[in-house]
Amino acid sequence: MKEYKIKTYDEAVHIIEEIGILPLAPLIPDYPSLSSMTQKESWHSDSDSDPWIWRTKFSADGVAAYGKFIKKKNVFISREWFPVVRAILGSKYTVNERYNDGYFSKEAYNLYNIIEQEEGIDTRFFRQKSEMKEKEKKKLFDQALVELQGTIDIGISGIKEKQNIDGEKNGWSSTSFETIDYWMKKNGLEQDHWEREDAKEKLKHHFLNIGCSEVAMKRIEKIFSLE
Repeated sequence: MKEYKIKTYDEAVHIIEEIGILPLAPLIPDYPSLSSMTQKESWHSDSDSDPWIWRTKFSADGVAAYGKFIKKKNVFISREWFPVVRAILGSKYTVNERYNDGYFSKEAYNLYNIIEQEEGIDTRFFRQKSEMKEKEKKKLFDQALVELQGTIDIGISGIKEKQNIDGEKNGWSSTSFETIDYWMKKNGLEQDHWEREDAKEKLKHHFLNIGCSEVAMKRIEKIFSLE
């Protein structure tokens, strides 16, 4: 697989569209990530060439869904390939159905319902509304968010800056979340129609076609159960 080196947001968009799935940080051996193909000094530079800013812009622009979708790690999945990946890693059953069948924790189920009511809610207000603002509940809150991303039910929608009364940036920014159904709808994507085995076959051919090495394919096959 060829080595990618980029400097601009548009170049990153082109690569996401080309390879379909791009991890934020190295996840698959001999496979690109956003951090591996960008200059280290550009990160957190607060400029147009800052990949840290790009990461939520991809989602906001409808280029790619963004979240801890694979192995609890942040990845970008292009709008073209997202329905295919969701058919493999997600579920055809609703959140309510899965919760009633015991496949969701109570915390994850409660958080999902809050997000569904307030799409794009940011973490600061989210923890308060979920009654999980206390320090001892932060771990449960974070675990529930990772759980919902791992089942491809929610994604990261953006980052909201904390501001003072004068509208000036004041403190750390906060991550915002939305349901995947909402992200798909607002970006004109049809709901999943793929059968899981057909989706696996299509994804495997895709990775072979873009030139993934044998070592990369072994990890990819394990992640998506393509063997």
